[in-house]
Amino acid sequence: MIAIGSDHGGYKLKEEIKKYLEEKEIPYKDVGCMTEESVDYPNIAKEVAIEVQSKKCENGILICRSGIGMSMVANKFKGIRCTLCHNEYTAKYAKLHNNSNVLSIGADDVTVNEAICMIRIWLATEFEGGRHEERLKIIEEIENENMK
Repeated sequence: MIAIGSDHGGYKLKEEIKKYLEEKEIPYKDVGCMTEESVDYPNIAKEVAIEVQSKKCENGILICRSGIGMSMVANKFKGIRCTLCHNEYTAKYAKLHNNSNVLSIGADDVTVNEAICMIRIWLATEFEGGRHEERLKIIEEIENENMK
């Protein structure tokens, strides 16, 4: 299950991504927003992060105009590894080396096709483990030290 959310600036792209997920029979939970009416993106990012953090959803996708604000909010949650990606290369390595569990996309930076290609490769890529596992342990230690 994927939690998906956008602000008003990412709404149209989110709706296109949902069509792709439906075509591929990938289950998702849309946490908002539901129109192009202005909303505060931190609230949407929070909802997606909670869904992933609580393990109700395995992964999350966030969309706003730049993807920056959404990723900043999601990464405030312990255990969330949200990565802002701009292309297939960054999406692949977000999962392969960093075991990203939330993907952030800037709607103003990519086409619908580019976004779908990023999602496809991000979902298909398996975490490599090995030396990267050790680095994730360091990140977890930093979280434990600083996220009380």
